[in-house]
Amino acid sequence: MTAMEPDEYDKMHAVEERMWWYRGLHANLLGQLARHKGSGALLDAGCGTGGLLKKLGDRTVGLDYSAVAARYAQTKSGRPVVVGSINDLPFAAGAFAAVVSADVLANRSVDEGRALAEVHRCLAPKGIVVLNLPAYGWLASDHDRRVHQVRRYTSGRLAALLKAAGFRAIFTTYWNTILFPLMVVRRLLFSGSGGDVQLLPGPVEALFRAAVLIESRILARGLALPFGGSVLAVGVKD
Repeated sequence: MTAMEPDEYDKMHAVEERMWWYRGLHANLLGQLARHKGSGALLDAGCGTGGLLKKLGDRTVGLDYSAVAARYAQTKSGRPVVVGSINDLPFAAGAFAAVVSADVLANRSVDEGRALAEVHRCLAPKGIVVLNLPAYGWLASDHDRRVHQVRRYTSGRLAALLKAAGFRAIFTTYWNTILFPLMVVRRLLFSGSGGDVQLLPGPVEALFRAAVLIESRILARGLALPFGGSVLAVGVKD
């Protein structure tokens, strides 16, 4: 993967701080961690620019494949960040009470089975993994190619992958349900009109943010949504 220039990291971090989709993503991941995580250290596997990392607790470590991204995330988040691959996690067995990973398994450089086996190894007994991934193969678009995503998932397939890696899937759901019809139209009819990661006009951002945060409150109560643009899953190591 080609490293971005420093100013590109700044732009990406600014988008991650403000964009409606990231607000919803972070709320969903934090909500599931609050529901299921016990005490102990936490790993953000694929922490990117550190937007989520700085919202997590003090006993949190980040990991990113890019040394440039790792340095940037550590500076922005104030958390330690290690350079490495989720395919070969550079941590001891049982080191973490929880691992969170957003959209990493879908990347072309990741072996999803090996990565989940590594996560399983690094979790303590009863430790949890919280995953977010893009949904539905038929939604693949130009945006996926730009961000090197080669896989999309259903909740059933993700639950099966967790089971194969030794996890018990305790919660799976879709999200970005309210806005899903708009996403489908954009992906299928306007897939070459630019990347998906960009700020919209203020009133639209506010409306979309309200929609995904309503969903976050539903998911935080343990209720699942039947479809959406992303799939969220929690697995536990027995």
